[in-house]
Amino acid sequence: MKTGNHTSVSEFYLLGLSEHQGEQSLLFGIFLVIYLVTVVGNSLIILAIGSDPHLHTPMYFFLFNFSLTDLCLSSTTVPKMLVNIQAHRHTIPYAGCLSQVCFFLWFIGLDVFLLAVMAYDRLVAICHPLHYTTVMSLRRCILLVATSLVLAHSYSLTHTILLAQLSFCQDNIVSHFFCELLPLLKLSCSNTYANQCVLMYWGGALTVLIPLLIITSYARIVATIVRVPSARGKWKAFSTCGSHLSAVCLFYASAIGVYFIPSAADSVGKDRIAAVMYAVVTPMLNPFIYSLRNKDMKCALGRLLSKGALRSP
Repeated sequence: MKTGNHTSVSEFYLLGLSEHQGEQSLLFGIFLVIYLVTVVGNSLIILAIGSDPHLHTPMYFFLFNFSLTDLCLSSTTVPKMLVNIQAHRHTIPYAGCLSQVCFFLWFIGLDVFLLAVMAYDRLVAICHPLHYTTVMSLRRCILLVATSLVLAHSYSLTHTILLAQLSFCQDNIVSHFFCELLPLLKLSCSNTYANQCVLMYWGGALTVLIPLLIITSYARIVATIVRVPSARGKWKAFSTCGSHLSAVCLFYASAIGVYFIPSAADSVGKDRIAAVMYAVVTPMLNPFIYSLRNKDMKCALGRLLSKGALRSP
């Protein structure tokens, strides 16, 4: 069957994380638990920030958007994989595959830009505390999130449009558990030079430029904290950054190898594990990182759960 003018493939076959039939039930159980924890954890963060006036600050406004993005990111890939395992049908339509690529790239890009915005927020809070409320006004916060949305959408849309121009002649087996950009480019029987150039440009921006900006921000933060005279003051300043820094390290430790390990030395197994880490495991762990290390968030979650318990019959 022919779809449009660019491909003779009507659907793709997703190999998943394992081709062994005996492991499918185990994988289904593991990823169902991970997804439920992700949904509950991020939803609690969103509800706690939205319902607690004490958390209506720039830092928690960005965390609200970050948790919402993580929830959407996980929902882009995991439910389809669970359905495929349960239905014993590892296929996805061509249009569905393009949609999955589009939304996955959008949310992963938004995650990266929001991490940079949150680093900027901590920089202003620690290095310029007297001007914090002026610099990080509600208008500035909304503008930063809106800019992140536009940049992430541009990143996603550029790749999706270029991918839609490629031909997929016969081979439709994707060596992944979802429609990921790099495996699809390897399947194409068209010239992917333009796609590779755009991938290098955006990949460099997201995996080199943004981390450099975050590192620069934290270098200035550390330099400021070192000059704080009291040990208690230093610890308080470090504690406000610890959760964000942990999230940054967790995300980039699992994602950056996909772009910097040469394809000749690459392995399908490495790509799958890396994707599981930054697209599935990281969104699950972020709520724990931000709640367990944050006293205000723990208090807000406690108040939220107490309200829920009082309302229940």
